[in-house]
Amino acid sequence: MNETPGPNHYLAAAEFVLMLRQTGLYGTRVLRAMEQVPRVPFLDQRWFALADEDIALPIACGQSILPPSLTALMIDALGVEPAHRVLQVGTGSGYSAAILGRLAASVITVERWRTLADQAHARLRGLGYDMIETVFGDGLDGHPPRAPYDRILVTCAMTAIPAGLSGQLAPGGVLVAPLGDGAGAQDIVRVVRGPEGLVSTAFSRARVEPAVSGVARRL
Repeated sequence: MNETPGPNHYLAAAEFVLMLRQTGLYGTRVLRAMEQVPRVPFLDQRWFALADEDIALPIACGQSILPPSLTALMIDALGVEPAHRVLQVGTGSGYSAAILGRLAASVITVERWRTLADQAHARLRGLGYDMIETVFGDGLDGHPPRAPYDRILVTCAMTAIPAGLSGQLAPGGVLVAPLGDGAGAQDIVRVVRGPEGLVSTAFSRARVEPAVSGVARRL
């Protein structure tokens, strides 16, 4: 990570950003963050050659890392500002949390698999993301000790948004999550806490792994 990037690195990064633009993403801050956070450090070595492909890739515990275009789409919909406190549900490898860490003042990321939580914590600290706190716990409960949050990102599909989770949104806060029964593509929804309550809008569809309540120990 400390090596000086060569010309091939910059070429690959430029091609990656172009791919994201072609999927319809134009948010400058999110594009810059995606460019600054390569997927390689968040993957097993056998998947390095596919890191810049717009596909989901396997990680530990039978889970997967979302395609970059879906990650970018959901984060862009959050509208994260530099002063925001963000909660992420579903840490996985830590890739999405790292991108959020480039955009927000602080990030709490919650993971139900102990193995993934431990690995992500070590990885993010090793990469210098000191603004990110990794929590082992049931993400569907959010993380009440640090609530309220300006933004909440859920990277696993839910049949409905738990009241306890949406209740941790600050006034004017935004939550983005896949919503559906897991039998096919889910709606990607944007929920805003306004003066008269929560307003939900579906803005895309994708196939995302379903959320599971509770916690799991190491494999």
